[in-house]
Amino acid sequence: MKENKSIMDRIADAAKSVTTGVDAKDIEYWVTIYIMGREYKVPADLTILTAMEYAGYKFVRGVGCRQGFCGACTTIYRKKGDYKLQTGMACQTRVEDGMYLVQIPFVPAEKANYDIEKEKYAVSIFFKHYPEIAKCLSCNTCTKACPQDLEVMDYIQAAIKGDFEKVAEESFDCIQCGLCAIRCPSEIVQYHIAQLGRRMFGRYENPEPEHLKRRVKEIEDGKFNKEMDKIISAAKNELEKLYAERVRESD
Repeated sequence: MKENKSIMDRIADAAKSVTTGVDAKDIEYWVTIYIMGREYKVPADLTILTAMEYAGYKFVRGVGCRQGFCGACTTIYRKKGDYKLQTGMACQTRVEDGMYLVQIPFVPAEKANYDIEKEKYAVSIFFKHYPEIAKCLSCNTCTKACPQDLEVMDYIQAAIKGDFEKVAEESFDCIQCGLCAIRCPSEIVQYHIAQLGRRMFGRYENPEPEHLKRRVKEIEDGKFNKEMDKIISAAKNELEKLYAERVRESD
């Protein structure tokens, strides 16, 4: 029976040639990719990130969690025989033969300065700080570009209607990689708009939880000082033991 592995386990297996130094003669399948216009032969089934490392690129910035959640490894690529530009996270997307790659470690976008304590909780806040939102074409390009499969266009339309709750809910898993803004023909900065919506919804419609207030007071009263001092002064082997024996939440 074929072993049913998770996608991250399969990616880890594919990356062994990079992380363990497997000899090239032991690699059965290869693909040719182009990084910044230069041709490289790399093992098949690698992610773009590990393929670039195999090719000799060292990441100083533009890479973080390596698991698809930090949004740092924004990449634009074109597949062989396809004129369309594709977007994705380098740590999530696998290389294909004939793929042309250009990594964008930072996506510049204007971010408005505001103080939510002084802002009016109304739809006008979106148009005040991000007037380009009115130019949304409802083309859904932003949604198609999202590596998290978020309904980006839907939360932008919700913002236009002043539905803060839907903006917060639909954009909750946004990693702010910027791919939606890169592809938007109306030059909307969707992820900054979403952040504004979440902040306003949290400030004005989500009251501070009572259990959070209690915990903050416990911290201020010094309830955990003794335990914290113990952790800070512990040797490395003691910390490793504490970590291994920690109480874990059940799935």
